[in-house]
Amino acid sequence: MNLYRSARVVAGASGTNAIDWRSAADAAKAATEPGSLALEPGEREAYARDVREARDAVRTVSGVDFDVPETVEIQNRHHWIDANVATFERVMSALETHTGTFPGIARTINTGTMTVMLAFLGRNVLGQYDPLLLAETPADDHALYFVRPNILSAAHKLDVDSDRFRRWIAFHEVTHAAEFGAAPWLSDHLERRMQDGIATLSEGSFNREAFRDLDAAMTVVEGYAELLMDHAFDDEYEDLRRKLDQRRKGRGPLQRLVRRLLGLGLKERQYERGKRFFEHVVAVRDLETASLVWAHPENLPSQDELEAPGTWIQRVER
Repeated sequence: MNLYRSARVVAGASGTNAIDWRSAADAAKAATEPGSLALEPGEREAYARDVREARDAVRTVSGVDFDVPETVEIQNRHHWIDANVATFERVMSALETHTGTFPGIARTINTGTMTVMLAFLGRNVLGQYDPLLLAETPADDHALYFVRPNILSAAHKLDVDSDRFRRWIAFHEVTHAAEFGAAPWLSDHLERRMQDGIATLSEGSFNREAFRDLDAAMTVVEGYAELLMDHAFDDEYEDLRRKLDQRRKGRGPLQRLVRRLLGLGLKERQYERGKRFFEHVVAVRDLETASLVWAHPENLPSQDELEAPGTWIQRVER
């Protein structure tokens, strides 16, 4: 890790856009140890086996005929940064020409902010199902990444078996693949709401409805994934979730601040809220009723319905 080199790269940010994306990626990698990809014998096949078995189990539970990406990537932290900087660039493209009165200073600040974000996430993301939102090439419609150094580091810090922990991560990411397989319209829906929200930000206003809709959709995505995990994972995992929660709560004040600034607290709230919603639906109906969220976009619960699942059930069963 070379923080001096990272700072120099940020200071040299150039170009005509609000963020120098290449510099942000280079600076983030300079500030982040890549981690080892020296796989143990049989480890690559173990990743592939976990994904295959997760796919088969989730297919059986959900009744959804979906598939996983042909190539499952085992990455180090630098690979993850390179894979995701393009996603951030696509999502934020509407803001790219708005550099303010002092474009050079603004560009440096923006590039530095993105560097911190990429470096922090690169050191903490364990696995990722990536639907490649806003991608220009339809053929590359999804991807599945595992950040091996982070998985091994987290398993060690949590004092859990690394093979079991890796398998748990695989099941979680495959549940997201099932959701996008169950709802072919989901990618377009999320893209439209993201574009609507960001477009108004670039104009100096805030589209509250677009961001509320996006928050509701992501709450459903996180909650339904946990519902499938409860039914598909072939082992008890409450201890893994508890230890991860304890680890998050035990972070220092600076780390907690960064997580809030990156919206990771929002993601945790979405998970908890979505989990409560689907637990109620399954308790009073069944998994088949819960799966009605993917029938069409109008079946997504509203913000109010997320707090009152009974009203959602009444609406979709009419």
